[in-house]
Amino acid sequence: MRGKMRVLWVLNLMPPAIGEKLGEECSVKEGWISGLLEQVVKEKAAEEISLGICYPVRTREEEKRREIRLGEKNILCYGFAEDSIHHKAHEELRMSKRFQQIFSDFQGDLLHLFGTEYGHCLAAAKAFNRPERILIGLQGIISECAKEYLADLPREVYRRNSFRDLLKRDGMVRQQEKFALRGEQEKEAMGLCRNVTGRTAFDQRAAYEINPRARYFSMNETLRKEFSNGRWEVNNCTPHRIFFSQADYPLKGFHYLLNSLPQIKKEFPDVTVAVAGNSLIRGEGLRERIKISGYGKYLKELIKKVGMEEKIIFLGKLSAEEMKAEYLKCHTYVCASSLENSPNSLGEAMCLGVPVVASDTGGIPSMLTNEKEGLLFPKGDEEALAQAVTRLWKDRDLCARLSEAAAVRGRETHDGKRNFNRLLEIYGEICGCTQYVTSSPRVD
Repeated sequence: MRGKMRVLWVLNLMPPAIGEKLGEECSVKEGWISGLLEQVVKEKAAEEISLGICYPVRTREEEKRREIRLGEKNILCYGFAEDSIHHKAHEELRMSKRFQQIFSDFQGDLLHLFGTEYGHCLAAAKAFNRPERILIGLQGIISECAKEYLADLPREVYRRNSFRDLLKRDGMVRQQEKFALRGEQEKEAMGLCRNVTGRTAFDQRAAYEINPRARYFSMNETLRKEFSNGRWEVNNCTPHRIFFSQADYPLKGFHYLLNSLPQIKKEFPDVTVAVAGNSLIRGEGLRERIKISGYGKYLKELIKKVGMEEKIIFLGKLSAEEMKAEYLKCHTYVCASSLENSPNSLGEAMCLGVPVVASDTGGIPSMLTNEKEGLLFPKGDEEALAQAVTRLWKDRDLCARLSEAAAVRGRETHDGKRNFNRLLEIYGEICGCTQYVTSSPRVD
């Protein structure tokens, strides 16, 4: 096969670049999708790809076909409505019919699925029904995340429910059950494809366990362009400030960090913590208090217990530039998750040269080497977490050495041009376009 490849992406969100063109509100999460799309739009080699993008919309009335222009590239856009909260068999059937309409219109050579744990991924794989031409991009390995979702919380904590949890039927145990359900959908979807991309030893092992017949292609993710320049400097940061990128649910391990703070405070009483994303502890007043989740209530209790009410700042949702400013302002970035594959926030921090303390879990050891580009601690070991943070703050030379090495490795790992060329090779190999395939190694 020669000539242009027609590739259809199925995403779990509308990319901001498309949202801006269409005048639609969209999420700023999943920054690697924006990073990859930026490369597809700007790279000359991307002329060889005709791209279509599918993304979820709120209602069936919004299920439209639109054509937009990004840079020098025309892109076909398709909406599909999905109830991701109450996934039912009839909903999957309806989505499958919608995807059949899209596939008939686009006439693609390759289906590239992102967000494997969502119902739309499974519906699309079934509707396309060409396993050898389906490529799944692994993200979190949700079936494994479900096992670690509660992150060592005591039973009396994870079984509690706030008024909000009871009203929404969405306590911590129920959230874990939802993760497990998504994990089963993820496994079924992966069984319907023959091609997988991943980045870590952790996701490669998981991919082969789920589908031993799959071809595994190594490909790193491209981050948003904002993180390709700028460097952390110890003299320009706020001393003893920790940045934490997300605390929305137990898996992210914010309670581990909170429990480590008394030990950190003994040596650095001026420690502060800045947290990006939604504030689970909510604000003051009755209306806000009844919205708090069980996990949020527990975090609020911990914050009071460790005496950090005035020193923990919830920043809300941040743009890429605002995130970058917070990385550069902090003294240390902490990733305390009970399980991660390849967290974007860790990659962003490394690209900027921020000193990193992270859990030695999942795919994180594939992203950095302990004592070389950052400090790793055993997952859930709050004492070791505190020791790693205080060690960094006592040793400026260690900070400088880790910062330099992290920036080098981070920018090499997340280099947009290199990663796009790798994607083109993978597409070419799957579609039989041999002119795009080089001698670069593939993990199989």
